[in-house]
Amino acid sequence: MSDDKTKPGGQDRTRINVNEDYELRDWSKKFNVSPEQLKAAVQAVGTSAAAVEQHLKQSQKG
Repeated sequence: MSDDKTKPGGQDRTRINVNEDYELRDWSKKFNVSPEQLKAAVQAVGTSAAAVEQHLKQSQKG
């Protein structure tokens, strides 16, 4: 699904597009990580926000 900026909310909230500056900034802030850490997490587990959050939590523990 493409990032339709005319339809806020919905499915867009469940996916992270690290190619959009505002999404990279906002998701990095939400998860309290650097943009580089966010990009690495997306590369490791995909664009699902839930999967990325879980991955980041696990990597911060160890």
